[in-house]
Amino acid sequence: MFLIVGYVIILASALGTYAVHGSLAALWVPLEYVAIVGLTAGGFVASNDISVIKTTVGALPGIFKGSKFTKVLYVDLLAMLFEILAKVRKEGLMSIENDVENPKDSPIFGKYPSLSSDHHVMEFITDYLRMMVGGNLNAIEIENLMDIEIETHHHEVETPGHVMSKVADAVPAFGIVVAVMGVVNVMGSVGEPPAVLGKMIGGALVGTFLGILIAYGFVSPVANLLEQKAQDGAKIYQVIKVVLLASMSGYAPQVAVEFGRKTLVAAVRPTFRELEEELKNRKGK
Repeated sequence: MFLIVGYVIILASALGTYAVHGSLAALWVPLEYVAIVGLTAGGFVASNDISVIKTTVGALPGIFKGSKFTKVLYVDLLAMLFEILAKVRKEGLMSIENDVENPKDSPIFGKYPSLSSDHHVMEFITDYLRMMVGGNLNAIEIENLMDIEIETHHHEVETPGHVMSKVADAVPAFGIVVAVMGVVNVMGSVGEPPAVLGKMIGGALVGTFLGILIAYGFVSPVANLLEQKAQDGAKIYQVIKVVLLASMSGYAPQVAVEFGRKTLVAAVRPTFRELEEELKNRKGK
């Protein structure tokens, strides 16, 4: 939503101020628009393999949606982890074997559809709970493995943002290419009257204008949003990591989820009292 609002402000500022002392019709050079869009699309395709192209294109619709990683979701996550760890503390690690092996049929995971529907999050949780049940790895080994997996995940989800940032860097150069092509055309018409030449030169310079406007006004904000989305989605894995490692280190479930709560940023972090009340209210449900 804010992306569209930003685009409107950008266009109003750029075109509105120009219209005060010039004609907007002078900026309408359709072939230059087509050339810049084509060059940008061609550069994007040429510089990325098919998997990166699919990932980037697939990530674009997400920039128009609000973040799903809200305080409510994190409260659900901490409550779910608390319930799992409380069961482990009360009945032993083997008591969660069925939950781990069949998360879709788990009565605990089933209470939290916003989390159980996220394949990556559930796989991360169940994989490390399975290792805990197996008992073959200690906390240090699991922490190292978690760090590697989280780093790999970060690299993967940050790819669309990096790709769009590279596209934004290239668009001004494509604008210069189009402008130079226009100047070459002007040089072939030096015998024309000054008024005609002036119009042709102005049309050529539109390419530079478009390249800079599209790069910094339209593509760069998309790249920034994709990077923010990637960072936003990475925090949940850090919370899970901290809670599970705290549990493996011998801390009680209540303390372990408190470790996880403290890793959250202020905007989505429930207070100690809020989380405590939620855990009390959900107990036995």
